[in-house]
Amino acid sequence: MKILVVGASGTLGRAVVKELSAHELVTASRSSGDIRVDMRDAGSIRAMFEAAGRLDAVVCTAGKTSFSPLAEMSEEKMKVGIGDKLMGQVNLVLEGTRHLNDGGSFTLISGVLGYDFIRTGTNASLVNGALQSFVRAAAIELPRGIRINSVSPTVFVESMEHYGPFFPGFKPVPVADAALAYRKSVEGLQTGQVYCM
Repeated sequence: MKILVVGASGTLGRAVVKELSAHELVTASRSSGDIRVDMRDAGSIRAMFEAAGRLDAVVCTAGKTSFSPLAEMSEEKMKVGIGDKLMGQVNLVLEGTRHLNDGGSFTLISGVLGYDFIRTGTNASLVNGALQSFVRAAAIELPRGIRINSVSPTVFVESMEHYGPFFPGFKPVPVADAALAYRKSVEGLQTGQVYCM
């Protein structure tokens, strides 16, 4: 399969690249990879797909959100996650559908905060919950046998030093476990699924 990996240079992206290395991979991210892309810019996403050519799968491990106490949250802070992680991935699907071969697939990234909440996580919860609903709804309308799923991990073992204090009592998972979920989505037959871990 020819697979576009968006966010390939990040912690999760590197693990997904390793897990899917038996396939032909095209890597994309903001600052490295085969193609540069800015998830906040629909034009940049369109140009990425034009450069990548026909694809069998698109996987995304990228997307930013903001963390702030609700009392300090603002419209601008909310737009971080909405414009980047949420609409960036929605636009990947809207544009990418035209570039996927019949029976292709999308695998997006959401996260545990879509259904299990923490202090300062309102923006991430809004975005992750919306992405999970988008995946389930889009699955019933995508044409030509195209599938869509989302990987929804908790905090990663590899990120505990930085993010651990924000996730008290959460059991971390190795990033390799999340990469396996991407493989399940890409190489399997399921659609409309949110793989929680």
